[in-house]
Amino acid sequence: MLTTTLHPDRALPADTALRPLAREIFAATRDLPLVSMHGHVDAALLADDEPFPDPAALFVVPDHYLVRMLVSQGVPQDALGVPRRDGVAVEQDPRAIWRTFASRWHLFRGTPTRLWLEHVLVEVFGCDEPPSAQSADRLFDHLSERLAQPEFRPRALFERFNIEILSTTDAADSGLADHARLAAAGWGERVVPTFRPDAVVHLDRPGWRDALTALEQRCGYPIEGYRDLVRALEERRVAFKAAGARASDHGHLGADATPLTDAEADRIVVAALRGQVDPGDAVAFAGHMLFETARMASEDGLVMQLHPGVLRDHDPAVLASRGPDVGYDIPVPTDFTRGLRPLLTAFGHHPGLRMVLFTVDEDTFSRELAPLAGVYPAVRLGAPWWFLDTPDGMRRFREAVTDTAGFYNTTGFVDDTRAFCSIPARHDLARRIDAGYLARLVAEHRLTLDEATETAVDLALTLPRESYAPR
Repeated sequence: MLTTTLHPDRALPADTALRPLAREIFAATRDLPLVSMHGHVDAALLADDEPFPDPAALFVVPDHYLVRMLVSQGVPQDALGVPRRDGVAVEQDPRAIWRTFASRWHLFRGTPTRLWLEHVLVEVFGCDEPPSAQSADRLFDHLSERLAQPEFRPRALFERFNIEILSTTDAADSGLADHARLAAAGWGERVVPTFRPDAVVHLDRPGWRDALTALEQRCGYPIEGYRDLVRALEERRVAFKAAGARASDHGHLGADATPLTDAEADRIVVAALRGQVDPGDAVAFAGHMLFETARMASEDGLVMQLHPGVLRDHDPAVLASRGPDVGYDIPVPTDFTRGLRPLLTAFGHHPGLRMVLFTVDEDTFSRELAPLAGVYPAVRLGAPWWFLDTPDGMRRFREAVTDTAGFYNTTGFVDDTRAFCSIPARHDLARRIDAGYLARLVAEHRLTLDEATETAVDLALTLPRESYAPR
């Protein structure tokens, strides 16, 4: 039987001159609290604090990183228990789903999914062998036994993970009932919502009218035009901020933020309410709403997070049968320089705006993002995001942006995950990569060891705290 352990130097530099330096730098950050301000963990998970149901439901079914790799190798989503909209039966036996995954563990060699899962299996759940066809049942039984214990419930793990604060992502119409329950239990300052208005600002997305109706019901009045929509969003931002929100979150295809006149914006919304959505108008309105969001953010202090450049739900048939967010989001090129110019011209020097840019288009790191963050006080760069949150992607990020933006025009590391148990694994990996990069600067006599260690602590803790501090 193979055994698995985590090497203490994993992801640190292989160079024997750099590794001791990296070890020392990493040691200063290893046990720091985790600031998790850009994630998608469901607040109900912590409000309910119920045991996780089984290993498949925890590790396999909801993880689009894991699912997409298996699908790419010909494993049907039905076999992985991914639900269907049409009611057709999918695999319901969690042990069978786990076996399907475990027998294909080799597919994840060299991927961040492997690094995260190894960390979780070994460090969190005490597994002593890697997944495989032979070990699948033993691991399933071991994990099931652990999940039944009180110390593996969500809030107990939250404490064990040393999470200082965790931000969820919540639709504009959310009544934030789960956050209210958490606040009543004394967790209101540790688990906070994030305002996500995408469903009502992208007029051409499926479900837009239903989302608008839900927003009307939440606000208590009809939305009959553009000004009504702006009023509703402003009111919801106030409610979110009262519930502890620090930020808003915006997933757009592009980064265009060209403003429209109120009259033109109203024409587009009124037409959409009649069921007449012109694709070009929908794109223009979404860009206008980015500009308008910057105006709102400059007034109310919510951090504006923008992560464009992903074509959502690339396969229409999968969208129709499974719904969104099942792994079929594909990156596209993004133009930040021209797209954000109107917004930054108006608000880039505004003392009230804090804007965090994420990307999946790493060509923009040195060409666009670092120069923008390196001159506009309102802009900070978020951590490498989906498809780039890998060891090499993180290294390329530091190498590409530090020359122009430095370290202190970034937010440090903030994870982006709905996989709750992987949060400490992601922070651990980021801290190791930053330690390796800083070790090289020390070895090249570009930083002292004291400066590198201080910078590592800032990237791990100080910058995330400061970037999302309430105002």
